[in-house]
Amino acid sequence: MIAKLAAVALLLGVPAVAPNPSYFRYQRPIRQLPAQGGPSCAVLDPVVFAHAAEGLSDLRLYDAGKEIPYGLRGSDAGAGTTLLAVELLNKGESKGRTSFDAEMPRSSYDDVELIVNAKDFIATVSVWGSQEKAGARTTKLGEFTIFDLSRQRLGRSTVLHLPVSNFMYLHFEIAGPLHPEELTSAQLLWSQQEKPRFVTVAAASTIHHEGKRSVVSFTLPAHVPVDRVTVTPEAEPAQFSRTATVEVAQATPPKAGETPAPAMVRTGQLIRVHSVQNGARIDREELTLDAPYSDGNEPRRWTVHVDNGDDQPLAIREVRLEMVERRICFAATAGMQATLVYGDPPLTAPSYDYSRVFAEDKAATIVSLAAEQVNPAWKPRPDERAFTEKHPALLWMALVAAVAVLGLIAFRSLPKAKNTPG
Repeated sequence: MIAKLAAVALLLGVPAVAPNPSYFRYQRPIRQLPAQGGPSCAVLDPVVFAHAAEGLSDLRLYDAGKEIPYGLRGSDAGAGTTLLAVELLNKGESKGRTSFDAEMPRSSYDDVELIVNAKDFIATVSVWGSQEKAGARTTKLGEFTIFDLSRQRLGRSTVLHLPVSNFMYLHFEIAGPLHPEELTSAQLLWSQQEKPRFVTVAAASTIHHEGKRSVVSFTLPAHVPVDRVTVTPEAEPAQFSRTATVEVAQATPPKAGETPAPAMVRTGQLIRVHSVQNGARIDREELTLDAPYSDGNEPRRWTVHVDNGDDQPLAIREVRLEMVERRICFAATAGMQATLVYGDPPLTAPSYDYSRVFAEDKAATIVSLAAEQVNPAWKPRPDERAFTEKHPALLWMALVAAVAVLGLIAFRSLPKAKNTPG
């Protein structure tokens, strides 16, 4: 009997929800489509995320009522930095300079980070490249300043931003207070693709001061992603190092009896150094903070705190919340009049061959989305849930009743004990 009930429950399961143009609440006509067709991509702005379902599962493209396959891509899709250890060879010291070599991988590379076991130093690193052998000084790649200004609370930088190169060998010479034994190794910051592009989600130029902290707050709708926070200070001071905290919490107070969700917090350092020290020019700015992870179906309150310590409050021109650029890409055809639609939360994400096999074409036409409009044909989607989802209590009552009946039948079927003479 229980098996029969389970079968009934399966039959009453939730049917697949099909897209219907009348149930999408919002629409964005796509402009500047290529007249002859071809690969095209549109940048998705924060408005789309705010009004679409979580994960953009209800995004659809239509052309004259026909659904158009698409693929979603982030500008950092597949991008990143691979750390590859590089051994230092032939370390030595001559005429007050530390020198060493490195055999590089058979591929292009750019940034190299030196692992230096020393504190409070400023040094100039000259780098040459060669295809022949270690120690050769064939092509000069540049001179780079590395430093550790921990005592001044201005941070540390030992990354050499080389031009993109493919030399098999690099030769390094260091002018400054570093000895061979303090250079332990190096690692290659192997950029796989171009750096991600960012889209501004929200910006504020009104900064409040609370004690020793500078504070700015934002309220964002649910589902809008934030990947980093950028702080733009005024030109002065030329040097500073301030601890900054990004906090994300519920924007609406919890209902009576509910416990508020814990705030997500991430702390980082804002640093600016523009100076000449010991004859070496130092230029360093780190004015972005990684955003805490934030998810959910409720609006979020973002608060950025900059701790000024005993210094004058940092003069901040603007604080921006930014997300990595996301694009919707598709194959446009001649005469196409495509429209992006969304705002139908029950839909699940589509599965297109196009999204699995296409590679974003660098020559793709960048098209634009018109301002968001309410779909004039919109009507609420009828409640298509199964009877059991609409009335879950009835299903549980039926199951409890079934178990009770089976229990009663089992009890009655037990053999009765016979009385035996004493």
